[in-house]
Amino acid sequence: AEQIGYPVIIRGGFALGGKGSGRATHAEELTELCKVAFVESPHVLVEEDLTGWKEIEYEVVRDSADNCITVCNMENVDPLGIHTGESIVVAPSQTLDNTDYHMLRSLALRVIRHLGIVGECNIQYALDPRSRAYRVIEVNARLSRSSALASKATGYPLAFVAAKLALGATLPQLRNTITGCTSADFEPSLDYVAVKVPRWDLQKFRFVTDQVTSEMKSVGEVMAIARNFEEALQKAIRMLNIGADGLYPVPFQFPDLTREVKRPTPRRIFAVAQALRSGWTAEEVSIATGIDRWFIERIATCATMADTLEQSTFRVLDHPTLRHAKQLGFSDAAIGSLMRVDAHAVRSLRIQHGIVPSVKQIDTLAGEFPAQTNYLYMTYNGTADDCASVNASTCSAPMIMLGGGPYSIGSSVEFDWCCVQATHELQKQGHRVAMINSNPETVSTDYDECNDLFFEELTEERVLDIVERTAAKGVVVSMGGQIPNSLAPKLARHGVHIIGTTSENIDRAEDRHKFSELLDTLSIDQPEWREFSDLQKATAFAEQVSYPVIVRPSYVLSGAAMAVVHSSEDLEAYVGQSAFIHKEAPIVISKFEQGAKEIEFDGVAQDGMLLLYAISEHVENAGVHSGDATMILPPQRVNLETLRRLKIIARSIAHALDISGPFNIQFLAKNNRLKVIECNLRASRSFPFASKVTGHNFITLATQALLHTADTNARYQTVDLDHVGVKAAQFSFSRLKGADPRLGVEMASTGEVACFGQNAEQALLTALLAVGFRMPKKNILLTIGSLEDKVDMLPAMQELIRMGYSLSATKHTHEFLQGRGLSSALLYKLSENRSPNIQEYLEKRRVDIVINIPTHSTPRERTDGYYIRRLATDHGIPLITNVQLAKRLIEALAQEDLDTLPLLSWPGIVDRTV
Repeated sequence: AEQIGYPVIIRGGFALGGKGSGRATHAEELTELCKVAFVESPHVLVEEDLTGWKEIEYEVVRDSADNCITVCNMENVDPLGIHTGESIVVAPSQTLDNTDYHMLRSLALRVIRHLGIVGECNIQYALDPRSRAYRVIEVNARLSRSSALASKATGYPLAFVAAKLALGATLPQLRNTITGCTSADFEPSLDYVAVKVPRWDLQKFRFVTDQVTSEMKSVGEVMAIARNFEEALQKAIRMLNIGADGLYPVPFQFPDLTREVKRPTPRRIFAVAQALRSGWTAEEVSIATGIDRWFIERIATCATMADTLEQSTFRVLDHPTLRHAKQLGFSDAAIGSLMRVDAHAVRSLRIQHGIVPSVKQIDTLAGEFPAQTNYLYMTYNGTADDCASVNASTCSAPMIMLGGGPYSIGSSVEFDWCCVQATHELQKQGHRVAMINSNPETVSTDYDECNDLFFEELTEERVLDIVERTAAKGVVVSMGGQIPNSLAPKLARHGVHIIGTTSENIDRAEDRHKFSELLDTLSIDQPEWREFSDLQKATAFAEQVSYPVIVRPSYVLSGAAMAVVHSSEDLEAYVGQSAFIHKEAPIVISKFEQGAKEIEFDGVAQDGMLLLYAISEHVENAGVHSGDATMILPPQRVNLETLRRLKIIARSIAHALDISGPFNIQFLAKNNRLKVIECNLRASRSFPFASKVTGHNFITLATQALLHTADTNARYQTVDLDHVGVKAAQFSFSRLKGADPRLGVEMASTGEVACFGQNAEQALLTALLAVGFRMPKKNILLTIGSLEDKVDMLPAMQELIRMGYSLSATKHTHEFLQGRGLSSALLYKLSENRSPNIQEYLEKRRVDIVINIPTHSTPRERTDGYYIRRLATDHGIPLITNVQLAKRLIEALAQEDLDTLPLLSWPGIVDRTV
């Protein structure tokens, strides 16, 4: 660092997603960054700081005969210093001149030949915008995140071609699978632009910094395709499903606009949009952000149109202006909002005047040779359709499958699996299927998984466009999660046929008031709840049902900010943090059932008749979101009478809602009483898990139920199995600097695993190992908040000592153990500023695992417990924050030998049961 001069960039070797990376401006910062990087990697890279340079990527393939082509080049809108996974990316590059483009292309070909790579590789460059100086940042001689994006952006099947080349084929021998009429030795040509925008969910984490850096924090991404950058960017923003109709109207308030423009965060694109309508010039914004002026000028074009629309009267809106607005990517809803009219009025006007999108195809050829493909997008910058496959007069009308949209916390690959499985079953039954999705990371957006792929936004406007253009038989909304499910009533109002459970019954389950009335009618118990627009009345209700209570806004942008509150002071603080409550934005308060077990019921019904179900129990008690909970199937600690009553209640609800298709019910069980939390008339995130553990494909049967073709006489065994499956959550707290890694009612996990065992203990240990949890060898730190939890954990702590573990504990936990004759070493908290100190032990990795059970109070500040959890996470030390999970883990360690855990194959183990 001293040799090349500060500032420098630190990167952990072999770390994905920029993990452990950062920018150091002096030696002290370098030391701190290296400490973090060495937790994840055996060595670090110290590199020249190129912050502010352009970042360009090329995807290259080469065969054993030295045939070599560049498949795609991509440009990051954000300058270097922001991880490419965190940046808006455009393909092909937009600001390179011909000289720069071919210089970098030639270099890419020279590099892949010099390295002798056969297959596919990705090369990343830094390019100085003030000169032609460049640096090769890295070469990935493998398929990468960028490879997936390039493949979807061009239609060139990179993974397929790379596999064939590895087996000895040459590029001229391979057919281009999307066209069928050209060879793979043909560089794709694009007559459109693809824009990728990341999706973040940072608002779900307390204390996390929202600054975007060289370390990835995004959980998903979308890709939009259009004929100009403006249209593609606005489509991509809508695809994110964060409540924005595009760049305008800007959905956020910026008290300090200058700071928001200069500071890279998930909201900066909106701050740029606001600045351009607030008098900033494109040059000023470009200097403040480091973003090339060309991109800023394109956004400025949209700002000018937003001004025009806002200052115009809808009754006299001229058609050229409306058409131009649509060509710039403004949605009907955005135009309506800017002009203070309903979106449906805008839709009616443009259809009346023939302003409708064209259907264009991605063929890798830019129309140079005639080709018919099923990879489609829609644009207002076209005068005719590219293909006949969407014309109902020349092709059978399809069923439309709505995908899940971007991966986010709460919606991930589970729903994509459901969409793909359902698509295959529909095709098997003779139906043509058109998929609509916007996520380049998914299998559902592979063009060979369906009859027609529309790489498009999942909005009311665009789905209606496609339904009308294809004369679709109907739309499947129950497989892709909450985004398509929430579109059901909107589509139904336009006369669109919802395949499966009716939109009216979907609404009865989704609407809290209607569903509550239904449960009362069926004499099914539920937690007490009310909706409030007044803090005083809310407090009175909370005191009436007794604290703790769960509080959530009835509607919140991009996800519910739920919390468990234990006092009127906590409730008042929650309301203050969530914004002032009023009639248009009430809060919902429901009684929180302490000590209750949460149970999931995944089912398939046809015409209200239950056909197939799976019951899973949560290891953690209620209070941990179902997406974060450790699930066991079949349930191990639920008695037969409870299982019988679960089934009776589920049958009753399925019949009352006349369900045809998948559904999920969440129950609370306490003292032999069952209460229903909610019912979702769609596939749940646990459907793939239930399908694989039981050996019965829930989605295949659910798809048959949608079509009313399922065999109602078939019987399925899902309870008495010879094996046990455990689903465990994968968390990314180590990437989210500052975030509190404790579990709660708001989902925090970014992935999951499922593992099998001959019993629950084997399955649990295997699942925890699969998410990277290192089992303790000797030293365990215990810090348990409440006396109730200490007493609950006592047998488990006794078992740890019996097994030979050495226990360390904070003061009150240490005294509790000492008082019961159990030995432990006292460690002082950070605030006590004494040795031996927890910070010293964790930094020196003298602890194998931390069991930190927080108190039940709602934390409003960074406590000692927070710093213990954060230190453990930052130093890669396994952390458990839940009593039930800690107890089950200790029981499993006592019962099973980690060295002899059986390796069970799937589907082999399931076949023996089924």
